[in-house]
Amino acid sequence: MAAEGDVELELETEPNGSGGGGDGAGGRAAEKPRKHDSGAADLERVTDYAEEKEIQSSNLETAMSVIGDRRSREQKAKQEREKELAKVTIKKEDLELIMTEMEISRAAAERSLREHMGNVVEALITLTN
Repeated sequence: MAAEGDVELELETEPNGSGGGGDGAGGRAAEKPRKHDSGAADLERVTDYAEEKEIQSSNLETAMSVIGDRRSREQKAKQEREKELAKVTIKKEDLELIMTEMEISRAAAERSLREHMGNVVEALITLTN
C-alpha cells in the first residue's frame, strides 16, 4: 500500500510543478491540453448556436415564390417593352448612317433607333455620350 501512496504523491506533485526541472516541463505540457479543450468547448458553443438558427422550410418556400413572382413580372415587362419597340418604324438610311458613323453592329444601331422612336439625332447623341 505504501507503493500506491508514493505513486499518488508523484502524480499530485507533477501538475503543481513543485518537483524538479523535469516536473516543470510536465506541468507546462499539462496546461496546453487545457487550452485546447477550452477552444474545443468554444467551438461546440458556436456550432450549437448555428444549429439552433436553421432556416425553416416555410420561410424558404415563401422567399422562393416571391423571387419567382418578381422574375416573371420583370420578364413580362421586358417582353411588352420589346413589343412596343418592334412597332416603331425606322428608316433604312438612318440605320445605315448610325452603323457607319458610330461603327456599331446593325442590331445595336436598330435598338438605339427604336428606343428613340426613330429619331436619328437623339440616337446619335445617346450613343456618343
